[in-house]
Amino acid sequence: MMRGGTRRFSFVVLVAAAFLLIAAASLGSADVTAAPPMPDLDPSMVTYLHPEQIKWIGNPAVAQQAVLMGDPTRPGMYAILVKWYPHNFSHPHTHPHDRYAVVLSGTWWVGSGTKFDPDATVPMPAGSYVVDLATQPHFDGAKDEAAVIEIVGEGPATNTPAEQK
Repeated sequence: MMRGGTRRFSFVVLVAAAFLLIAAASLGSADVTAAPPMPDLDPSMVTYLHPEQIKWIGNPAVAQQAVLMGDPTRPGMYAILVKWYPHNFSHPHTHPHDRYAVVLSGTWWVGSGTKFDPDATVPMPAGSYVVDLATQPHFDGAKDEAAVIEIVGEGPATNTPAEQK
């Protein structure tokens, strides 16, 4: 009787050990850092772009632009991103409408007047808010680091040269 009981006990221990090994193996393969699934946003209520979805155009050695909203070439409100690369500036120019800018990253350098002089520009670090007033000459760009600026304005967004040499 002991022999049968011992066999039964050994079988129960073996089965329990197998379950423990399977449980331990499944715990070891579980990704404990996995985030819960993210809910989907209803595109009729919220639209968005992740950074890799933003379409930049222009010369990546000088400056690039991405349209976020509207069409800056037509009448109406628009929002754009401008990325100035180091050691690049616009020359004095004007716009027909006020333009509202926020520096998102880097330092944007801004100058006013018709004489182009990057050494006479003022640094606008990330978080700064700047308004380019309609028909007033200004110039801007980046010195030692890239700068990304969001600009909101009323189209058409034209540039009229205003440099006096």
